[in-house]
Amino acid sequence: MNAQIPADGSAQMAQTRPLPRRIAFLIDRLVEAVSVATLLAACLLAVVQVFFRYVLNNSLPWPEEVARLGFVWVVFLGMALAIHRDAHLRIDLVDRLPGNFSATISVGVRVVMVAAACAALAHHGLELVSRAMGATPALRIPISYLYGAVPAGAILGLGFLVAAPPKPLPVWAGLPLVATGYALYLGFVGPFVPFITQFDPAAVLVVVALALVTAGVPIGFAMVFSVLAAFAGQPPLLLLTISQNMASTVNSFTLMAIPFFITAAAIMNAGGITERLIGLAAHFVGHLRAGLGQVNILTSVMLGGVSGSSMADAGSTAKIMVPEMEKGGYPRAFSCALTSASAVLANLIPPSLGLIIYGALASVSVGALFIATIVPGLLVALALSITLYIIALRSGYGAMAPKSSAGDRWRALLPALPALALPVLIVGGVRFGVFTATEAGAMAFVYAILCGTLVYRMLTVERFFTAFREATQDTIVVMFVVAAASPFAWVLASQQVPQTVGAALSSMAGSPQMLMLLIILLLLFIGLFMEMIAAMVIMVPVFVPVIMAAGLDPIQFGVVIVLSLVIGALTPPLGMLIFTTARVGQISPSEVFRAVIPFVAALIVVLLLVAFVPVISTGLLAMIGP
Repeated sequence: MNAQIPADGSAQMAQTRPLPRRIAFLIDRLVEAVSVATLLAACLLAVVQVFFRYVLNNSLPWPEEVARLGFVWVVFLGMALAIHRDAHLRIDLVDRLPGNFSATISVGVRVVMVAAACAALAHHGLELVSRAMGATPALRIPISYLYGAVPAGAILGLGFLVAAPPKPLPVWAGLPLVATGYALYLGFVGPFVPFITQFDPAAVLVVVALALVTAGVPIGFAMVFSVLAAFAGQPPLLLLTISQNMASTVNSFTLMAIPFFITAAAIMNAGGITERLIGLAAHFVGHLRAGLGQVNILTSVMLGGVSGSSMADAGSTAKIMVPEMEKGGYPRAFSCALTSASAVLANLIPPSLGLIIYGALASVSVGALFIATIVPGLLVALALSITLYIIALRSGYGAMAPKSSAGDRWRALLPALPALALPVLIVGGVRFGVFTATEAGAMAFVYAILCGTLVYRMLTVERFFTAFREATQDTIVVMFVVAAASPFAWVLASQQVPQTVGAALSSMAGSPQMLMLLIILLLLFIGLFMEMIAAMVIMVPVFVPVIMAAGLDPIQFGVVIVLSLVIGALTPPLGMLIFTTARVGQISPSEVFRAVIPFVAALIVVLLLVAFVPVISTGLLAMIGP
C-alpha cells in the first residue's frame, strides 16, 4: 500500500511550481495535518475508553461517538488528498502501454471519471445534508454533520483536480477535464437516462464498473460512478443513498480497528522492528537450504502478526529482502515473487484486516476469526517453505550457510520478544473479551509507541509523525474502497442478485461441499479483476446467507474467502502484491507473475484443504472454547 506522501523537501520544490499547484500543495498539507490530528485523537479516545472501563470502572458514552465522527471526516477529506496525490487504489494496465501519449490519455480519462463521481457525491451529498434529520444518541450532534463529510471531500477533490491535475497533465488541462466530468455526470442524470434504462440495472452496474476499473479509473470512484449509472431513471431520492451508504459504512467502530492496526504496524516498523525480525529469522532458518528465502517467509509470519496488511508487508520486506536475495544468487524476479507470495500471510496471521472486515460484514466474532486462522496461516507458511525448498533443489538457488549458535539465536530473540508478544496480546484480548477488536488496535498503537521509545529507542518524534502520516494515507485509500463498495453492494441487493446467485449455486451444487467448491472457483475468478477489500464488501453479503443455509460454518468460510481473494493479489491483471514488489525491485511485473506460479499453486492446495477439512480452521477454536 504505502501511498506516496510528499517528502519534507517538497516544500522547497513547491516554490518552483505554478501558482495553482502551490496553492493546492499548501491546502494538501493543511488538510493532511487536520486528518492526522483527528485520527490520532480517535486512537487516544479509544484508549481512554479502555482506561475508564477497567481502571475507573465507568464506561463513557461519548468517546466512541466522537471517534467515529472524526473517522468519517478523515476518510472523506483524505479521499481528496489521495486524489491530489494520485494515490487511490487502481489497476494501472493502461499506464503501462508504451508511449507518453497513451499515458496522458489514460490520466485524462481518469480525471474525467473521478470528476464525474465527485460531482455526483457533491450534488447529492449536499442534498442529503439538507434533508437529514435527527442527532447522535450521546452528544446530540446533528446527523447532518456526519453526512457533510462526503460532499466536503468531493468538493475539495474537484478543487484539487482543477488546480493540480495529475502529471503529466499541464495545469491548464484541469478545468476543461473537470468540466467534461461534470457534463458527463449531468448526462447520466438527464439526457442519457432513456438509453440506459433499456438495460438491467445490475448489468449496467457490473459492466460500467469493470470497464472503468480496466481503464485505470480508481476502484472506489469506478464503483461510485457505476452506481450512478445503475440508478439512471430511478427516483432522484435514490441517488441520496450513495452518500448515505458511504458515510454510514465508515461510521463503524469495528472498522476503526483497521487504521489502528495499520498505524501500530507503521510505528513498530519506524521503531526498527522489521530489521530485528529479519535478523531473528536469519538466525533460526538462515542455515537451511534456500536460507534467505526461508528467512523471507518466516519474516512475513512474524510481521503478519504486527501489521495485518499484506500490501504494507510486501513493501517493507521487499526493500530489504529482494536486494539481499539477489546478492545470494536468487534471480530478482524470483525474489520478488517469493516476497509477494509470503506477504499474503499478513491477512492470515492475526490481526488480519481482511478478517476484521469480514467479521463486520458477516456479523461474526472477530476474536473467533483470529483464532480460526492461526493454523491455516501456519499451514500456508509451511506450504510456501516446502515449495521454495523444492525449487531451490531443482534450480540450485541458495547454498546452505553456517548454522547460528544457541547464543546468537538467544541474543537475536530477546530484542524481538516485545514485537512477538503483540499478536498474543491482540488475539488473547479480543478472544477473551478484555477489549473489542477496535480497542485492541488502539492498545496495539500504544504498545508500539512504548516499544519504539522505551525498548528499541529508535522512535523519534520525526519518525513517529512520518509513520503516522503514511498510516493515515494507507487507511484512507483502504477505507474509501470499503465505503464505495457499500452502495455498490446495496444495488446488487436491491436487484436481488444475492438471491439469484444463491439459487443458481444451490441448483448446481448437489452437496455443501460442491457449493463450497463453486464459491471458491467464483472467488478466484473475482480475485483476478477486483481488489480484495472491495470484493469482500460486495461478495460477503451475497455468499454468507447461502453458505449458512447450506449448513456451512461462517467462521470457516471467513478464512476461505480471505485466502481465496488474497490469491488474486498474486494473479494478473490486478496482482497488487506483484506490482508492489516489482516496483520496489525495479523489474517487469510480467516476469514476477511467471515466477510466482508455483507459489500460487501451493496456496490453492492449502485453500482446498481449509475448505474441505473444517478441523484445520475450527479445531483450535473448539479446543479453546466459545
